[in-house]
Amino acid sequence: MLLSQRKTINLDRGGKLPLVIVPPRSMLTLILVVFFLNSARSFAQDTTAVVIPDGTMGEVLEPIDTLEEKKFPRNVNIFTGRYSSFRIGMGFLYEFAGFSQDEAGRRQMDSAGVVLENQFKVRDFRVFASGQLTTRRVISWKIGLMYDGAAREWLMRETGLTIAVPEISGHIFVGRTKEGYSQNKVMNGYAGWTMERQMGLDVIPILADGIKWIGFFSKHRIFWNVGIYDNFFSKHQGFSTYNWQTVARVGWLPISNSEKKVQLHMGMSYRYGQVYEGQIRIRSRPEANPAPFFIDTDLLQSDYSNHLGLEVYYTKGKLMLGSEYNFHKFDLNSGGKALFHGGDAVVSYIFTGASRPYSTVSGVYSFVPVKKSVFQGGWGELEGVFRVSNLDLEDGGVQGGKFWRLTPMVNWYMTRYLRLEVAYGYGVLDRFGLKGATQFFQTRIQLAIL
Repeated sequence: MLLSQRKTINLDRGGKLPLVIVPPRSMLTLILVVFFLNSARSFAQDTTAVVIPDGTMGEVLEPIDTLEEKKFPRNVNIFTGRYSSFRIGMGFLYEFAGFSQDEAGRRQMDSAGVVLENQFKVRDFRVFASGQLTTRRVISWKIGLMYDGAAREWLMRETGLTIAVPEISGHIFVGRTKEGYSQNKVMNGYAGWTMERQMGLDVIPILADGIKWIGFFSKHRIFWNVGIYDNFFSKHQGFSTYNWQTVARVGWLPISNSEKKVQLHMGMSYRYGQVYEGQIRIRSRPEANPAPFFIDTDLLQSDYSNHLGLEVYYTKGKLMLGSEYNFHKFDLNSGGKALFHGGDAVVSYIFTGASRPYSTVSGVYSFVPVKKSVFQGGWGELEGVFRVSNLDLEDGGVQGGKFWRLTPMVNWYMTRYLRLEVAYGYGVLDRFGLKGATQFFQTRIQLAIL
């Protein structure tokens, strides 16, 4: 069971460059040793005004100096200690998905040997703890644990240390984290505008173990992350489909005015990796977690893959426009190549006036702020979203299928912790010589104390 899972990319949801540097385990070890030797030097700068990342997904911690007794009633999940601050949190997702298919769609499910049925399901349950150490150099830590409703297993989520390194304009994270490919993949899934990430990102594993450098040049408004990862500790985890991988993401904010809430984000990601045991299976659910996999390549014999992603987002007050597109090239052991591709375009409008905030720590969007919750006599925040997305898994003799989907939906942020989502979807699957249509009826309740 574990062997089959680690060869499969599940939803939890490229042309080759002329030169690729392969990072063996010895190289990763060397980088870690050099970094920590450098970090051991005296560091006397004042860190009270430094941004303290809570992991690499865009959230930040309050500096330990500012955590006063009078604030505890308002921040009941934050504590201070002699050696570290301590924040606890949790998240819970429970959803319903209903489906209606035409005759061709039903025949496709029969051909795939899967059952599409209406159901209620726990999507996700997670707990975490994090904090800032009382060290001279700013160091924060994080531990996360999650129950994956799709795989029905417990996983260690983002867990590790984030170390401030102003000498190189950023932070170093060591541990288990997101690889750093794609804005939508990197950001906290609970902060996303849709129920699931777009299908074009399902090819990329959700987590990896290694070291990542994240940074931001405020003067030039350039952000980046660079990471190298290895499966030494994660071989038996469902997400671990590569022996090692390198990932780089860089972006620019040509327009960035926080006061006027106007911003233009442009970015690009590149990824190169060695496939675990020379075989991989790529498949994707139709952006509905209770559904079976609609498109599926079966096992591919491949040693290496290249991935290229482009992203652009524009925010002006209540409005957000965005798009990402991804190319995934696999070198097949038969001698050919397979180029898969997919992406999305999205429009979001928050009717009640809030603006989705942006974090330059990791170059991602964060949680929608709620000015006045329903428990304080307000309406919370109400958001309308429309997205179109697709993924094509057919090329180089591989017949994994093609799928596209339209999704209008509404998000009601009742409080900063509680969110209700309602979505309709219409999608067309091109597979088994048929084009079948499916309608999706989805709703989800989200509780997030983060």
